[in-house]
This record gives sequence, C-alpha cells and structure tokens, in this order.
Amino acid sequence: MLNFFNKRIFIIFIFPLILGAFTVLSFSPFNLFFVNFLSLPLLFLLIVYVKKKSKSVYRKKPYLKNFFILGTSYGFGFFLFGIYWISNSLTFDDSFKFLIPFSLIIIPLFLSLFFSLPILLIGNYCDKNISSIFLISLTFAIADFLRSKILSGFPWNLWAYSISSSLEGIQILSVIGLFSLNLLIIIIFFSPSILFVKSRSKFFFISFFILLMFANHIYGSYKINSEKNYKNLNKINFKIVSAGIDLNEFKDETEVVSKLIKYSEPIKTRKTIFIWPEGIFLDDNFYKKKNIKELFKKNFSENHLIILGANTSKKSSSAKKYFNSMIFVDNNFGIISKYDKKKLVPFGEFLPFEKLFNFIGLKKITPGYSSFKKGIGKNIINIKFNSQNIKFLPLICYEIIFPNLVNNSKNFNFILNISEDAWFGKSIGPYQHFSKAIFRSIEVETFTIRSANKGLSAFISPKGKIIKSLAPDEIGNIELDLPIFETSKKQFKKDLIFFLLLITFVFTFFILRKLKI
Repeated sequence: MLNFFNKRIFIIFIFPLILGAFTVLSFSPFNLFFVNFLSLPLLFLLIVYVKKKSKSVYRKKPYLKNFFILGTSYGFGFFLFGIYWISNSLTFDDSFKFLIPFSLIIIPLFLSLFFSLPILLIGNYCDKNISSIFLISLTFAIADFLRSKILSGFPWNLWAYSISSSLEGIQILSVIGLFSLNLLIIIIFFSPSILFVKSRSKFFFISFFILLMFANHIYGSYKINSEKNYKNLNKINFKIVSAGIDLNEFKDETEVVSKLIKYSEPIKTRKTIFIWPEGIFLDDNFYKKKNIKELFKKNFSENHLIILGANTSKKSSSAKKYFNSMIFVDNNFGIISKYDKKKLVPFGEFLPFEKLFNFIGLKKITPGYSSFKKGIGKNIINIKFNSQNIKFLPLICYEIIFPNLVNNSKNFNFILNISEDAWFGKSIGPYQHFSKAIFRSIEVETFTIRSANKGLSAFISPKGKIIKSLAPDEIGNIELDLPIFETSKKQFKKDLIFFLLLITFVFTFFILRKLKI
C-alpha cells in the first residue's frame, strides 16, 4: 500500500485530483472554508515534493511535464466537482445529451489550465520557504483574475467566495474589491505551509497572518453593526414572486402568467413593484397576445409595476436580432422600459462560430434557434413610480457573477437580479450562483433584489445579510419595504488596488528571496 502512495501515478495524478475535489467543500452550499487551510498547504507541499522527485526518482520523465500534470489533475478535480451541474442543462433536450461528456470532461480540462500553467511556471522556484508562499499566492491570484477576464470571463468559485458565509470576513470588499480580497484570502489559506519552514522568521509571519485575519474580522463586525439608519428615507414596497415552474411548462404562457399572478397576491390599492423571474416569455411576440393583456388588466392596477424576463427581438437591415431581456411593464401590459443582457452564456445563449455549429445541426441550449445578441446602451434603468425616480442596476442571471458590471456603474438605488436556475436541477449550482449576489451587494453597499425560478430568491442588505428569502423549491412571495438611497460613487479603482497589491507581493517575494527566507 505504501509503495502505491509513493508512485508517480498517485503523486501527480490521483492525489491532486482528490485534493481539488475536496476543495469544493469550501464553497456553497457546504461553506466548509476551513478545508482550504488543509488543501492549499498540501498542494504547496506536493509541488515542492514533485520538484525534489523530478531531480531524482522522476528524472527520466520530462521535468516540467510533472508540474503541468499535477496542476491539471488538481484543476480537473476542482472544476469537475465544482461545476458538474452545467451538464444538467443538457438533459432537457435529447439533441444535447451527447454533449454531456463534453461538459464533464472538456470544460473542466480547459479551466484546469488556470492551475496547470501557473504551477508549470513557478514549480521550479518553489521550496519550503516563505518567499515561495508569496510567489504561489500572487500567481494563483493572477490566474483567477485572467480567468475572470479572458474569453468573456468566468469568475466562478474564486477563492474569496469560499468565505461567503462569513459576512464579517467579506465587508472589506466595499473598500478593496473582489480580486484584492481574493489575493489576501489565497495567502491566508496557504499560510499554514509556513509551519514547515525552517526559518525563525516563520513565527513573525504566522503572527502577522493571524493578526490580519483578526483585524479583518473586527473591521467586518464594526461595519455590520454600524449599518445606516433608513427610518427617515422614502420607501418602496417590493414583492418577489416564485411559482416553482418546470422548464417544460413555459410553452403555455397563459398558464405560467396565471400561476405568477396567483402567487403575487396583488392588492390593487397597495403601491407595489412585483419582481418575477427570468425568461417568462419565450415567444418574442408576447406583447401582442390579448389573453395575457387581459390577465394583467384584470389583476393589476395603476399602483403596480411588474418586472420580469422575456425574449425580445429587434429588426435590423441584415436580420432579426434576439435578446434576453428584463422588461418593466404596467398593469395594461405596456412596456415602460427594457434592459438587454450584455454578458451572455457561451453555448447557453449564443454559439461561438455560430455558422459552423449551425451547419452541423447545433443550436444554443436555451429555446430558439438563433443566438441572442449582446445588449448595448445604458446600464441603469430609471423608472418613475409612486412619484419617485427609482434607478435600477439590472443584472440577468449569469451577469451577477461579474463584479465589473456593478463596480463600473454609479447613481443607482437597487441591484435587480432575475434568474432561471431550473436549468441546474437540485444541484449545488443555484447555491453557488446565489452566493455571488451577496458579494455584489457588499461591494457597492446597496440592496439586492433577486428573483430566481427554482433558485434562491431574496432581499439582500448592503452588508450582505439575507433579510427574507425563498428556497429553490419554495413557492410563494416575499415582501419588503426598501429605502431609496443612491449609490453615487464609481468603484472602478478597485482593480487598481489589486494591481498595487500584486506589485507589493512581487517586491516582498524578491526581498524575501534575497534574504533567503
């Protein structure tokens, strides 16, 4: 048995894969963030061990290949078990089922490059010293930043998201932003590796990281306990509605609308903004249907505003363009305003190299043959309701995971997120998706209103507290009067803070390297 554990196949293939899979327990819905204090130091020690073995036992193998395989194995375990739920979206249409192996193997393998390439680059420079811990931390942070930006970006399960259950730990987001917090979280998770360093300086660094965690917790507690008093502000009544609708039910739009109206429980004399989920209308001609208009006229009044998701279209000189939209309608089912989704899901909402894939008979996963087009224009929707100007920052589904969509906007009152999480079934996907909304609220200190069909719907406070919520399998509504105040400060400088922090880590690495610490 011991011989097997010492074999190359276990060291660089099997053990890293298990370690990567184990790390997923730190994210929602498990939230066992402390496992990262074990998994990341073990990964670091494994890299150092493989470097040593590559010079002796593994010397007949290509030297750098060992680091690449180790990183790939770890990344494959991390992404396979972390985003396996993507494959569930391929089970609703028989024509997509052959792609399930692609989603379970090719996607995790591709994403594992964000582990294998950094480990390949730094593996030869890693030793049991403190400078190497700084090196691997800043390299992992850069890899996460690049993963969030290139090829439309996929900032899913960054290390910072593993502490989403600790509101005190993430309040610093509003000051330094997601990527800076992510860098600090990474080095804190790697910090137990210092125990294996022989230098006497290790006690200083261990004390420093403990003090850093303690100070951050104290700051977070202070921020939470000093939440603003909203008593003197004007308030608006919001009602989030979930009808727990199966995806195959959306073909009958009248039935879907009837269910949502039933669970909305509208009171005609009460001024209310109703928030329905994404994708209520699949047919882009929904606004012409008399039976839908009659349902709205019968059940809603001039005191009501309804916000929901729908497929919309626009004619152009070349062809008809389709959009995944959030629409704002009155009681007569008249469209007051509209927002078109800007960040589209590859293969889910649009096909890269569409003509090629269409030629071989493939289409996007969501209903409709043509790909959606990216929305253009303003990010903020300004609505006059109850004699108040209310400014929404609309985010549809997947857009909630992109911090730049929130940080690069200003002068809005509420973040409004609608989603369709039924695609991911009873998996961990909807819980991971929801945790991102908590971060967006804290980053700009604004209320988030989230309505998700078969996902978590909630009112989230500017400090990330879940005030009221509906579970993924819960049907009904939640209602809350929210104060109107404006987020006026642009947050684009947070990326600059991240780059300054990176530079600090680089200088620290070279200083420690020179001092042989």
